[in-house]
Amino acid sequence: MTDILPDDPRYAALVEGYNHRFTGQPDAVRQVRTTDEVVAAVQEAVTGERRVAVRSGGHCFEDFFAAPDVRLLIDMSKMDAIAYDPARRAVMVEAGTTLGALYPALHDRWGVTIPGGTCFEVGVGGHITGGGYGHLSRRDGLVVDHLYAVEMVVVDDGGRARAVVATRDPDDPHHDLWWANTGGGGGSFGVVTRFWLRSPGTEGDDPARLLPAAPRRIRRRDVLWSWDAMDETTLPRLLANYCGWLERNSAVGAPATQLWSNLIVMHRSADMVALTAVVDDAVSGASGLLADQFDAIVDGTGLTPHTDAEDVVDWMASWMPSYSWPSDPRGRYKNKAGYLRAGYTDKQLATLYRYLADPDYANPAAGIVLTAFGGQVNAVAPDATAAAQRDSVVKASYSAGAWQSPGDDAANIAWVRAMYRDVYAETGGVPVAGEVSDGSYISYPDVDLADPEWNTSGVPWHTLYFKDNYPRLQRVKLRYDPRDVFRHALSVRLPD
Repeated sequence: MTDILPDDPRYAALVEGYNHRFTGQPDAVRQVRTTDEVVAAVQEAVTGERRVAVRSGGHCFEDFFAAPDVRLLIDMSKMDAIAYDPARRAVMVEAGTTLGALYPALHDRWGVTIPGGTCFEVGVGGHITGGGYGHLSRRDGLVVDHLYAVEMVVVDDGGRARAVVATRDPDDPHHDLWWANTGGGGGSFGVVTRFWLRSPGTEGDDPARLLPAAPRRIRRRDVLWSWDAMDETTLPRLLANYCGWLERNSAVGAPATQLWSNLIVMHRSADMVALTAVVDDAVSGASGLLADQFDAIVDGTGLTPHTDAEDVVDWMASWMPSYSWPSDPRGRYKNKAGYLRAGYTDKQLATLYRYLADPDYANPAAGIVLTAFGGQVNAVAPDATAAAQRDSVVKASYSAGAWQSPGDDAANIAWVRAMYRDVYAETGGVPVAGEVSDGSYISYPDVDLADPEWNTSGVPWHTLYFKDNYPRLQRVKLRYDPRDVFRHALSVRLPD
């Protein structure tokens, strides 16, 4: 256990994270190496009435670990062990492990994987507790669909910190704590120290058979279109076609759910619109799936790609590293999100075009990303885990990012706020659940959803994130964090 103080050269890197709009000022950063050390750190903070927060990979979009009143920051990065636990028949992963360390370990040791994200710097502590999704989710569901158990340091009503292990087993007395960590978000209930991963229904004690099989080779198609070819008709048609294909090809078990894709539409100042689509090359008709999707996307647009490349590459050694990119060391961001049950309306498409083509704004790192969703994600009931959005087909991300000067904050934040508000103008500026939308994603947190200036829907932020699961999350909060030790701007609140 090490305390890193403000005069330590390591301090600056630990109090900042992905979003450099926020820099913490804790009295100390406590680097921990064991669960007992986490218990001691939490107990010290509670006894001393010092606000405590925790960081795993530091990839939070908001200030959850960098809020000004955080006095003790627990850094989990030294807790990064990965091992098979024969007693629980599961792979144990400590909460400071990054995705960039986890994937090679699972692949090289046992030939398995999890359907998580491709940003290798992300820590599992925040990624898994928010649900966890990635390019294998249409095939394998969310990461939490493979979560067997979680160890968490919690604080009781008397102020005593202790470690609790909660499992998926229905008769586990701490089952509800496991459930809360399957999409309830980080920072609401305690400090996760360890996860155990094992897919439901698996048998035996061979770790090579307890999680999804890792692909060996991946077939990828990367397409670029020039923004010069886009106009108020062409771009909306491209977006509508993309969403329409996903509406038709996201049913549980459908062959096309083996395919995952991102349609990346940055502001016109970026010059290009990009499509990335991937499928395990061992899937029958893999190339045909890519072709069918591409043909559907460009139908009626008249678009010709600037570049169009299809290749088969090693999944772990080639594609995974190529699709991860490091955080900008000075990058400042504002991110928003929304689930789509169906494609955007014509009015929404026109709004997106207006903002993305806005000649009075220029930021090539600002735009939208439409990520393929559905498939096996939607095989799970919305109340079986805390991740409630289980019938969507697209996960949309709206962002302005990677500017570096604080002087550019106002313009960039204003642009993405206005675009998001206007896209969802008919539902109070936010993605209220309905025919098209289904709320937002807690691992892309956006404090504007709790601000009546930007959310005029009358639907509270917690409903947008957790839907009908929120009252149960509040009951878990009351049981395991009755003193509200673990809190941030969008943490689960204690019940009234």
